Amino acid sequence: MNQYIEMLQMVSRTFTLSIEKLPAILRDSIALAYLLLRVSDCLEDHDVIEVDRKIHLLELWDEILAGQQPVGDLIQAVNDLDATDPEVYVVKHADGLIDFLHTMPVDIQNFIVERVARTTLGMARWQQHGPFVENEAAMDDYMHQVAGRVGYLLTDLFAWYSPVIRQRKDELMPLSREYGLALQTVNIIRGLRKDYERGWVFVPETYMQEVGLTRDQFFAPGNEDKALQVVNRLADKAETHLRHGLEYIAAFPIHQHRIRLACMWPLFFAVKTLSMSRNNINVLVGEVKMTRQDVSAIMKKTAVMGWSNRWLTHYYEHINHVAS
Repeated sequence: MNQYIEMLQMVSRTFTLSIEKLPAILRDSIALAYLLLRVSDCLEDHDVIEVDRKIHLLELWDEILAGQQPVGDLIQAVNDLDATDPEVYVVKHADGLIDFLHTMPVDIQNFIVERVARTTLGMARWQQHGPFVENEAAMDDYMHQVAGRVGYLLTDLFAWYSPVIRQRKDELMPLSREYGLALQTVNIIRGLRKDYERGWVFVPETYMQEVGLTRDQFFAPGNEDKALQVVNRLADKAETHLRHGLEYIAAFPIHQHRIRLACMWPLFFAVKTLSMSRNNINVLVGEVKMTRQDVSAIMKKTAVMGWSNRWLTHYYEHINHVAS
């Protein structure tokens, strides 16, 4: 398992912090699921792969997950990509991930394969769609494919592990989608410039039209005031999802503190990042990031007080206010 945690650290240090906090079987299964999803992410996002090839590779990956094609076909198909890129490195070690998957309990295998496969096909469909988002409904559809389904997967695994969570699964499922959409909306805000430079704009075109901007004008010098109106509207949307995400965490039993922590850290990191992004021109020209001190403070305070739902609500408001 250590090699997969090391691989996880290569592609996401912050999510590694959360995953390592979980009980062993959840740590292993969620780390594996995350890496399998990073294979999909790499195939979708890689900046030198042409669209038609991306679609083919994503569909091939779906067939591999279903056991219909050998994983070696994918590894051979990406032989030309630079393995020093951490994302590509994960793809080129997909055979080990598939082997590890097959050591998991059957129910866990089924949960992971179903959710990762549907996410992968959703990514393929969006590659066919093209690098624009017509309206908020289209944005929500994209985010559901790449993040809402991940929320479902977390709930599948948590409910498998905990009988109490299993009893609340119907209540948790819609909130888990909101949790995924919350994190993804903040990711979109944080990655606005980077996505634009690779040809994608996930901001709904209707949002930009309402302030008289096109997608190119959105990033052009001189339009900052109007562009920030759009950023703040995205932030309002993200905050709505985040508050539902907080309900998701609060619905977990208090005695499952490690599961709660593993979910609350990404959420509070997102709250902090979002608050830093409001009215911040740096969102349009680069990327807004928390400091290590911010990360450490959130982790320490939640580890001590995160068992209390009342405190979580207070801390949410505190981070939101202080960062703003």
